[in-house]
Amino acid sequence: MKKRLFSLVLMTLLIMVTGCGSAAKTEAPAPSAKPKTTATEKAVTNQKILVAYFSATGTTKAAAEQLAKEVNADLFEIVPQQPYSREDLNYNDQNSRCVKEHNDPSFRPAIKNKLPDMQKYDVVFIGYPIWWGVTPNILLTFMESYDFAGKTLVPFCTVISSGFGRSDAELKRLTPKAKWLPGRDLTDGNDIARFVSGLKL
Repeated sequence: MKKRLFSLVLMTLLIMVTGCGSAAKTEAPAPSAKPKTTATEKAVTNQKILVAYFSATGTTKAAAEQLAKEVNADLFEIVPQQPYSREDLNYNDQNSRCVKEHNDPSFRPAIKNKLPDMQKYDVVFIGYPIWWGVTPNILLTFMESYDFAGKTLVPFCTVISSGFGRSDAELKRLTPKAKWLPGRDLTDGNDIARFVSGLKL
């Protein structure tokens, strides 16, 4: 009788131990999967990036916002002291503001806002609409307002008909100590991810 009781107790203990072990295995949390790093994130690792842009009608703004999201960058809009009205942007009117500014390469439209600390950025994307195949004069105001020496600069544009061309030539002339990477027309926004991954920042 004692042997049978001892055997029964021993079997009960074995079942309890086995059950606890199974429960421990079942309840142990599974290791969380490490999120995959995208090609764009790999390309911009350890880089402090700024996307600075001027947008007269909102087209360049849309491209800049999408680009900033793609590269996890700070966003800075170049705001003119005097906003451009529809009449100001009438290219067919020789007396319109944009025509007069274009015809005077030395003219520098005033900028309303200022970036607090340009020095902290390693890479600066510079966006603009193309006017007569070049950048609007306000971009020249922006480039002359900061020290870009040692920085990597990447231009991008939005256009109605012409391509990117040599629209950034004057920007490069103003910043001889910066490293410039090839720019691209980002009007439709479809090639932004490919554009960034191809830069190899």
